[in-house]
Amino acid sequence: MSAKLIGLLAKIIAGIAMAMSVYHLYTGAFGSPEALLHRSIHLLFALTLTFLVYPFSKIRPRRWLDFIMIGLSFASILYLFWNYDYFITRYPYVHPLSKADLILGIILVVLLLEAARRCIGLAMPFTAIFFIIYAYAGPYLPGILRHAGANTEAIVDQLYMTTEGIFGIPLGVSATYVILFVIFGTFLEKSGGGQFFMDLAMATTGKTRGGPGKIAVVSSSLFGTISGSAVANVMVTGQFTIPMMKRTGFQPHFAGAVEATASTGGQIMPPVMGAAAFVMAEFTDTPYLTVCKHALIPALLYYVSLFMAIHFEAIRTNLKGMAEDAPRLAAVLLGKGHLLLPVAVIVYMMFAGYTPMYACIFSILSVVILANLRRASRMGIMKILHSLEEGAKGTLSVAVACACAGIVIGVINLTGLGLKFTSFVLFLAGDSLAPALLFTMVAGIILGMGLPTTAAYIVMASLLVPALMKLGIPTIAAHMFAFYYAIISCITPPVALAVYAGAGLAGSNMWKTGFTAVRIGAPGFIIPFMFAYSPSLLFIGSPTMVLGSVITAVVGVVMLAGGMIGWFLRETNIMERIMLLAGSIALIKPGIYTDALGLALLILVIVSQKLRKKKSLAI
Repeated sequence: MSAKLIGLLAKIIAGIAMAMSVYHLYTGAFGSPEALLHRSIHLLFALTLTFLVYPFSKIRPRRWLDFIMIGLSFASILYLFWNYDYFITRYPYVHPLSKADLILGIILVVLLLEAARRCIGLAMPFTAIFFIIYAYAGPYLPGILRHAGANTEAIVDQLYMTTEGIFGIPLGVSATYVILFVIFGTFLEKSGGGQFFMDLAMATTGKTRGGPGKIAVVSSSLFGTISGSAVANVMVTGQFTIPMMKRTGFQPHFAGAVEATASTGGQIMPPVMGAAAFVMAEFTDTPYLTVCKHALIPALLYYVSLFMAIHFEAIRTNLKGMAEDAPRLAAVLLGKGHLLLPVAVIVYMMFAGYTPMYACIFSILSVVILANLRRASRMGIMKILHSLEEGAKGTLSVAVACACAGIVIGVINLTGLGLKFTSFVLFLAGDSLAPALLFTMVAGIILGMGLPTTAAYIVMASLLVPALMKLGIPTIAAHMFAFYYAIISCITPPVALAVYAGAGLAGSNMWKTGFTAVRIGAPGFIIPFMFAYSPSLLFIGSPTMVLGSVITAVVGVVMLAGGMIGWFLRETNIMERIMLLAGSIALIKPGIYTDALGLALLILVIVSQKLRKKKSLAI
């Protein structure tokens, strides 16, 4: 392709992306069309941009094939517009499908699988294909997996002709909430918000022991307010933090692990979490702000444990802080503190009762207005247009993943697999909570290794969460449990995307970096069990219960961090390390006896370390 055509194509892509952002900003401010229309418009934009931005092959782009696929995307979705009354008035599974219904439905499913392959990878389309095969193969399967089976007409009816498949709740969440928050994040980043969060982290923690590692923790948690992707978080903040960590003495594999683990937590950090949090709000029929409230304490526990792990490692290896490079806090706040106000606007408006969409619109406007208070952050017309373009592009993977997950949910509902799987989990668990939680944890980590966080959570919410709820876990706690393990898979080898990114920037071995990330991020594997057994960590219960749970949980995650690193008041011996780990696990389950055991083990470790210190001084 000639340079002239490449330039023309880039302009076309930019124009379509900006149109997509403008459409969603308009609908966010003034209201969207009926659900099926709004979701189909969103999907049409997403498919068109995906086929333009992600070529069929990097070696042989085959642009002619991309344009054919775009034409077929228009045909399959415009057919829905032209026959809208027919789509919404027909009775599913009663009215037979016409040849056009059948052919265009099959085409849309194939196009969606190909779009997912291009922008997400093979795991998502293979998962969707597996469930489609399951729909056909029902009569030939053994035991609990057996079902009556479905033919092509029934599958297309479910996936294409209703809002129970491709155009279901996940795609609705992407079209209504996610894209607006991605646009907000893009505007904030383009105005210099990402660099401000980095400077703020450097000013507050840079001069302490292991300062660069703590900078990674603070900056990644802050950057989580404008990025729902662990890998994107690593690539943005890691470019600064990883070289700083290595320069001050951190081993490359530890530096990469710290950044990967810190960035992964960005998806659970309120007020703006990962896209799956918006899906959770819809699935649980809970206001998004309430989801943020429930997520706050676990997210803080995650970052407290990581912060302490870095602190213990810095003391153990005698690392220092940044003596000269760290900026002064006052200078950072005076120079760029205004960029923190848009986040405050979005939080205030949601607390004031405005919808997340409306709060997001006003926050985007506030970014543009407030950024112009300083020359360095000023946003001209070109930067605004570029932000609109990048915001739409940043939504593509989520939109395609949500639509593809709709295929999975459609098949689950069509075949009754959700109820069967719930019964199966309850049978395996023997009506005991611990095995069910362990089964859900393993399934979540495995699913999350191959699927995007949102898709992994959606599958778990359909198959596994109902079983946890039947065992007595509150709805939000069961969904949050699945949400955590869909996220924590980003640092779990062998497929750990955040670790891949961190190891690449650090120039370290992927396996060594991955296992280090698991070691310092171990509390992330434990915290979900804490709030599963003690929902008070999710602000469920009386203030006294919440406070008591928070205190024991903080002690537990600090003990776990010390046990994993091998340092507490001083370097631990094997017995002290075992006691720290055992004490942290004892504090997972609420109860006077387990809490007493955990605190007793903590006291034993402190006494042991003080006695060893006196003994070493005497010698």
